[in-house]
Amino acid sequence: MNHTLESLQVKEAQTTYPVHPLIRERWSARSFSGEPIAESDVKTLLEAASWAFSSMNAQPWEYIYAHRSDSEAFQNLWSCLLPGNQPWSDKAAVLMVSLMRKKFDNGRTNHSALHDLGAANATLMLQATSMGIYGHLMGGFDRAKATELLGLNPEEVEPVVFIALGYLDDPGQLSEPFRSREVAPRSRKGVEEFSARLR
Repeated sequence: MNHTLESLQVKEAQTTYPVHPLIRERWSARSFSGEPIAESDVKTLLEAASWAFSSMNAQPWEYIYAHRSDSEAFQNLWSCLLPGNQPWSDKAAVLMVSLMRKKFDNGRTNHSALHDLGAANATLMLQATSMGIYGHLMGGFDRAKATELLGLNPEEVEPVVFIALGYLDDPGQLSEPFRSREVAPRSRKGVEEFSARLR
């Protein structure tokens, strides 16, 4: 299938200062076509994530994912999402959960682990954007259920966010309030609102 987005809305950010196109074009889509993502492309996304910066090169991230075509595995992950995320995410091509390993190999707490996982997720999503794949990161999920489903030791590993990945589709397929959110203009705080030059 052709992944061109001529007939679909790509909500490119309107920035005050020059920003790389990949950053401007990345946004949290909800309207997915259900078209599969090749396994080799998923591996490319994970490879990109692996090159994010990390304290002591600990790389405290893990990813568990399921293709929509693997219906049982996909449904198991999907069932962990809270009701506000379920109505639209069932058409994602891939559902992924990003996990944080809390400790270094020597047993000490890694206080940078959450930061580093976020960096890996951002790197993954920029790679996805370059490939015409869109995603939506979700903190709205049942952590206890996900921990049990994945057999995680909560002292060692914590599920942090789910990621829905797919190719864009017409926002008109979404029910409200998701349709309105999908087409609403993007906005961010101005740089001057969250930064100050120290003199």
